[in-house]
Amino acid sequence: MFGKNCFRKLITSFTAVAVLCVSSSFALAAAKDITAEITVTGQVSVNGQSTVSSTTIISGSTIVTGPDSSAVVSLGKTGRIEILADSNMVLNFSDNSIVGILSTGKARVSNAAGVATTVTTKDATIIADAGQADNFSVEVECSHTHVDATTGLVTMREGSTDKQVAAGTTATAGNLSQTGCKPCLRPNSAPPVPFGGPLWLIVAAAGAAAAAILFLGDGTGRDIGGDTIVISPTR
Repeated sequence: MFGKNCFRKLITSFTAVAVLCVSSSFALAAAKDITAEITVTGQVSVNGQSTVSSTTIISGSTIVTGPDSSAVVSLGKTGRIEILADSNMVLNFSDNSIVGILSTGKARVSNAAGVATTVTTKDATIIADAGQADNFSVEVECSHTHVDATTGLVTMREGSTDKQVAAGTTATAGNLSQTGCKPCLRPNSAPPVPFGGPLWLIVAAAGAAAAAILFLGDGTGRDIGGDTIVISPTR
């Protein structure tokens, strides 16, 4: 009888310990499930559903902004991501990391020191310096990707090539001469114009030269004398 009671108490103790362990595991998992708050302007969707400001989002969400719209994702002490108009971004985050996949559009990223941060596009992967606070923007064009660093330091990795982008500088990855894309208006980022230029430029230059000849005198009795035009009475 005594042996059966001891056995039952032992089984009960083991069961209690097992339940406690499972409960602790769920609590730990819940603590690691970091959430963020989104603030929107205009038309913004999260995971395909229209959203409003002060909505809570979870890691792994897909954020899409419409024309003249934007979204700001606040991660507390970890950082902040601003997604501008006509953009599509998948955002993953934890208490010490930010990972974004930017398919189209533009995003501005701010990360705190100690937070590993990367943004991937079709052309490159942008890696922030986790040793300091960084502030940078990534813009995906049809043929290429732009990176502008405001503070801190980021690295643009294109294939096996790394390019450091310090504060106040910019870098480009991709194929600027790709056909079928709208020209980029950024300084020094558009493909070079071929020698000779388009036909309309040649015609315009020829027209300007002809107008100059007629104005300055072409042997028909017009001449320039100082700042006054003198017209001959006879031809």
